Amino acid sequence: MLNKPSALRPTGRATPPARQRHGGQLRDGLEFLRGFLRHPARVGSVVPSSRWLEQRLVREARVAEAHTVVELGPGTGGTTAAFLRAMRPEAQLLAIELDAIFDQHLRSTVQDPRFTLELGSAEQLQDLLAASGLPAPDAIVSGIPFSTMAPEAADRIAAAIAEVLRPGGRFVAYQVRAQVAAFVSPRLGQPQKRWEVVNVPPVRVFTWVKPLR
Repeated sequence: MLNKPSALRPTGRATPPARQRHGGQLRDGLEFLRGFLRHPARVGSVVPSSRWLEQRLVREARVAEAHTVVELGPGTGGTTAAFLRAMRPEAQLLAIELDAIFDQHLRSTVQDPRFTLELGSAEQLQDLLAASGLPAPDAIVSGIPFSTMAPEAADRIAAAIAEVLRPGGRFVAYQVRAQVAAFVSPRLGQPQKRWEVVNVPPVRVFTWVKPLR
């Protein structure tokens, strides 16, 4: 049976002052480091994504135009917040997080009626979309490291992404290494590849567009 936590709801709190936001960023960074130390193969980095990477992902996935966005591996939520800032008021974001502590952190820090958080594996993507009542996504963004997971699991995740993405939809993966292409390209064709060097570490950003059939 799928674990189906409810969507998070807004609290109506005002935007915190800059000092409080910076303190939150520091806490997020420490939480991210703890996550890396718990499961280095799952997290793939010791620090959260930079704001330059966040904005590149927003552009590559065309988040501002999307009705349904899926994020695989939101971590401490920096990219999640960037997506929510860019999304339409009526759009929906489904985030799937495997790490239970990251999941708890996101539930305590993200309040938005457009946001649904699921604790589970990206291999469950099709079932989690159905359980959330969401249509085929216009964009899927993934920070999970394909290079450190078992090839069988990587292949199943790539198959699930290709299956659920709507025709013309975009899959964007930001990775330290290039192994993701070996699993996704046979299903979605050749990606556009870019580097984001203003990030620790610099990462490759792969963008696939699902063919129209």
